[in-house]
Amino acid sequence: MDNIVDTYISGLKNAYYNAKGKEIWGHFENIKHGASQENLNELKADCPAIPKALIYLLQYVDGTYWRTYGDEDIAFTLLGSDLSKCRYYLLSSQQILDNQGDAPYNFQDYLYGEYDIVDIDEKILKNAKDLNWLHFSDCTNNGGTSQLYIDYSPSEKGKIGQVVRFLHDPNEFEVIADSFDAYLQMLIDNKFHFITEDSIE
Repeated sequence: MDNIVDTYISGLKNAYYNAKGKEIWGHFENIKHGASQENLNELKADCPAIPKALIYLLQYVDGTYWRTYGDEDIAFTLLGSDLSKCRYYLLSSQQILDNQGDAPYNFQDYLYGEYDIVDIDEKILKNAKDLNWLHFSDCTNNGGTSQLYIDYSPSEKGKIGQVVRFLHDPNEFEVIADSFDAYLQMLIDNKFHFITEDSIE
């Protein structure tokens, strides 16, 4: 695995242990498996610029969003954002493939002014039909409040590959990291603040 992913997984494990979640982590480690090479190849073909770190993460675990491993469905917090109260699942390789191209449809009303108050980061393209976003994560209330995307169509002020957080109510599109690696590093630097005793019960 990539060094940033190794560091991330190690730190996340420690965060679970510190939050008295040793058994929860152990169960997760015992049942999960990585994505199939077929799905990973399809992802690379569909999105040649997909970050290596995301591929490595999917090789470690093929999603934690109501994902079936063996005869069990798991819903496991693997990711966070800049917001400590928001916890996120990693979508599976198949879910990412199924969601390819959903951003223009999902967000056209927000970007075209159908809602009164929408805060849009200047690094984000406001032309919905031209959005090229890779949807990789939903928040743990089944995605209704927040989703995370890798943005391949930034505005002139943004960077290709930046990570965008969508937050619903208040409606907000915010660039939270310049790259996927920087996003993982942010979570490491924030000491996995989304993992607490209360959040993993």
